[in-house]
Amino acid sequence: MAGVVGIDHVQLAMPHGGEDRARRFFIGVLGMDEIEKPPHLAVNGGCWFVAGQAHVHLGVEEGHIPSRKAHPALLVDDLVEVRRKLEMAGVPFSPGKPLDGYIRGDTTDPFGNRIELMEQV
Repeated sequence: MAGVVGIDHVQLAMPHGGEDRARRFFIGVLGMDEIEKPPHLAVNGGCWFVAGQAHVHLGVEEGHIPSRKAHPALLVDDLVEVRRKLEMAGVPFSPGKPLDGYIRGDTTDPFGNRIELMEQV
């Protein structure tokens, strides 16, 4: 039986010209790496990031409205340290509600999109 076998990437929207802000957040704060977009897609703007199995693509959207409910949940290996990095960068962090097996919380990317951060315990 054929069916879904995984998630390749999550795409978030951003306004035109936000690539440098995205890089400062996803590389500088979250420690992800940027991967080059294929040339035929790069002409549309945006940028792609990867860390471990997590792939986050940011695409330009005219009239961008941040996602406040829909969100990616990124696994981290040390939520205390990630929270410290967020705070040092002036990025808000809110502790999450309890969930068995995890400590978690929420932040936002530079464009207001919600991002959940989770550490398995």
